Amino acid sequence: MIVLNNVHKAYVTGTNSLHVLKGVDLEIEQGEFVSIMGSSGSGKSTLLNILGILDSYEEGSYYLDGTLIKDMSEKKAANFRNELIGFVFQSFNLISFKNAVENVALPLYYQGVRRKKRNAIAMEYLERMGLAEWAGHMPNELSGGQKQRVAIARSLISKPKIILADEPTGALDTSTSYEVMEILKEINNDGITVIIVTHEHDIAAMTHKIIRLKDGTISEVIKNGDLMDFKHRYTKELETA
Repeated sequence: MIVLNNVHKAYVTGTNSLHVLKGVDLEIEQGEFVSIMGSSGSGKSTLLNILGILDSYEEGSYYLDGTLIKDMSEKKAANFRNELIGFVFQSFNLISFKNAVENVALPLYYQGVRRKKRNAIAMEYLERMGLAEWAGHMPNELSGGQKQRVAIARSLISKPKIILADEPTGALDTSTSYEVMEILKEINNDGITVIIVTHEHDIAAMTHKIIRLKDGTISEVIKNGDLMDFKHRYTKELETA
């Protein structure tokens, strides 16, 4: 589903250049549940933006569902995003002047689906998230957990193959964070690839594979059999903190 070979990314400001990704090689199969970890400045958000075709790269190659993603026009990139990718953000990115059902239905608006039909479909996704009774409420009338569930419903409505989530639990308390992760697990159980960026060890430990970035390169990949060791290391860190 996702293949990156020797991907480099740098940001240039005036005469200064910041080399953020330094030759990333990565493969993620359809149906995997993956977390990307790393300290601030490690390149994890930049990597997620490249995966989501929100940012370009200078060197290497990125194949998404068998297609080379390179030097695409914004229109073609937008079409790929609409067909294949759903996004979930830490800050929810809900439109403040639209209610919950209108926010969820928004991707279908851009696909030209009539209002009555797209709102009916949006209601189905809100019901799946347990938010049917909140369909007419504005974002400022919702809790953080409810906002994130609305955002997840919105990410699913176009039936993507991949969900990219940037710190999806970062603005939530522990209990609500775990509820959101359970929803993402259910989505993954339906065969959708889920990739999250997180700095939280307990959240990462709920995924099936952890990719750790350091200084723009992948320093470690922790897979199923090694997750117990990762959890043990995390527990020891807490005990000695």
